[in-house]
Amino acid sequence: MTPSPVSLAMVTLDAAEVAPLADFWSAALGWPTVVATDDYAMLQGPSNALGIGRIPDYQAPTWPDSGHKQFHFDLSAPDVEAAAAALVELGATRPEVQPGETWIVLLDPAGHPFCVTDAANWG
Repeated sequence: MTPSPVSLAMVTLDAAEVAPLADFWSAALGWPTVVATDDYAMLQGPSNALGIGRIPDYQAPTWPDSGHKQFHFDLSAPDVEAAAAALVELGATRPEVQPGETWIVLLDPAGHPFCVTDAANWG
């Protein structure tokens, strides 16, 4: 494989309000918030960062999405139901539509869908 000229440094999520989303993802991932303003926050992970940017006319993705979502996070956990319950306590919501049996779809406080999957499936 040819060495890549780039590496993924950060994924940035849009939101109407930065703080609630930064607080949610910081608690969910256990990553510290290293930058926090009204317009932007950055969480630092072990090898990447998660940014959150305020967009005044932000519109949350729809769910279910009829297969048109732009992207989503897949999170792994040893106990999917327990992890989903903990994430709901942190502010996620569990939509009624659940298209699979080996994962749970949740929505973060800004409405971005993400999945919690069994850690054993990731090797």
